[in-house]
Amino acid sequence: MNPQAYFESVCSAMADPAFYPHPVSGLKRLDTHISAVFLTGDHVYKLKKPLEMGFLDFREPDARRHFCENEVTLNRRLSKGIYETVVPIFESGTGTFSLTGGDRVAEYAVRMRQLPDGASLKNRLRNGTVSENDMVALGELLADFYRKSGKSREIDRYGEQDVISFNMEENFRQLAPFAGKLFDVEKWQFICGVCRSFFEHHPALFGNRVATGKIRDGHGDLRADHVYFHDGIQIIDCIEFNDRFRYGDVVSDLAFLHMDMARLGGESRGRAFIRAYARQAEDPGVCALLDFYAAYRAVVRLKIACFRHQMAGETEKETLQHEINGYIRLARCYTFRFSRPTLWVLCGLPASGKSRHARRLADALSMTLIQSDTLRKAEQPRPEIVPFGTGQYSHARRQRIYGRMLALAQAALGRGESVILDATYSKRSWREAVRQLAADLNTCLIFTECGCSAGTLRKRLKKRENKTGISDARLEHLEQMADDFDPFTAAEPVPYFRVSTDAPADDVFYDILFQGEGLRAAQAEKLM
Repeated sequence: MNPQAYFESVCSAMADPAFYPHPVSGLKRLDTHISAVFLTGDHVYKLKKPLEMGFLDFREPDARRHFCENEVTLNRRLSKGIYETVVPIFESGTGTFSLTGGDRVAEYAVRMRQLPDGASLKNRLRNGTVSENDMVALGELLADFYRKSGKSREIDRYGEQDVISFNMEENFRQLAPFAGKLFDVEKWQFICGVCRSFFEHHPALFGNRVATGKIRDGHGDLRADHVYFHDGIQIIDCIEFNDRFRYGDVVSDLAFLHMDMARLGGESRGRAFIRAYARQAEDPGVCALLDFYAAYRAVVRLKIACFRHQMAGETEKETLQHEINGYIRLARCYTFRFSRPTLWVLCGLPASGKSRHARRLADALSMTLIQSDTLRKAEQPRPEIVPFGTGQYSHARRQRIYGRMLALAQAALGRGESVILDATYSKRSWREAVRQLAADLNTCLIFTECGCSAGTLRKRLKKRENKTGISDARLEHLEQMADDFDPFTAAEPVPYFRVSTDAPADDVFYDILFQGEGLRAAQAEKLM
């Protein structure tokens, strides 16, 4: 009997409730391309199919046993009490199969505790029962997991550009025959072209992830149907059959789940778990590559759906075409987001904290930082404390500085770089000039006003009295500068939000980062 037929004879025996030495309710078989899974009510039995597919080789029984054991060991990292053991399936001399004994071992299976369907993140998103607290707990759990997960020079290789490029181009090659048949050619060419351009022009982003230890032995298949909220958080079904599919930047793992949640209508919840991860892991740089890897993961799922479509019957083809349409839309959406540079303005009164957070944002997102105080100091290196409205704070001098900032921003944006402008921007006319530049260059635009109580401003400015620094604004200027500030209004046509910097600095920073990311995503969605 050939291996596949023999495997099916084992599965036929397991389709009988009497096969199991425990109570069975609702016996059901599920198949993936590499596994057969039997749900029995309390327990799940998962068998490896005797296949060779290039990236895996399950043809020999010893290989199937090995990868069953590997599955149990690896998945215990993110679950508790779910992966029980590897059990042998015996064959008797008369050709019957049993879990309790026989003349020889015929097959091996992973035995798991069965989780309730309703507890999966996938179903809870569909039912609208996922809370903000759930997402915070998930993000913090994953931050702890990646902090402890495997790291080595060998694993670091999977974060290097040549390896990422190979994987990306392999996906593009394998999907090329389906373009024009299962999905639109122009949309596909846009995705490929933008991904290649971003990859070519941002080597420092990828290199920094390796240098800062963000390449880890992760999960590899982090999707909403693999996350359960039951007896805590249980994350199952990591990739056990090929180590290189688990190795990579943690953001690639996170982006998979983020993308999958968006597919299921839960993008805002997805952003919440990413925020919790970034805060707990002290990894704000995750946002710099989140859209790139989300597009990459959507392309991987697109490829799988196209391969399945080739082999499907007519009934299943319709469902798969719907999946294909969804993944091409998601890939294009994420690609559109990172195809456009961002012009981000941090504004507010002196000592409001805008410069501190502008520097931190620029570092996290590898953005070009342009500061009015730096340009002013280049013109007037020595400290010059003069009355407001005179000297370096005269309207003409300030107008010239803002014009210079716009010129530098235009040059950087023209090179495809994202830019942060750090200045008071007290006049609507100056803010309007920024808005017009963003519109002319078709960039994303974000205004963030940093504010705090008058008492906090006075306290911070008082600390500057006997210090030299990049800013020459002092307590004596505060009242006039506040009077000079044109407040933002609902009628002002700029994407805007305000943060209070009275809060702890880390809270403020992550609030700015993720409110900004939300605005950027919304602007891209409108333009698609």
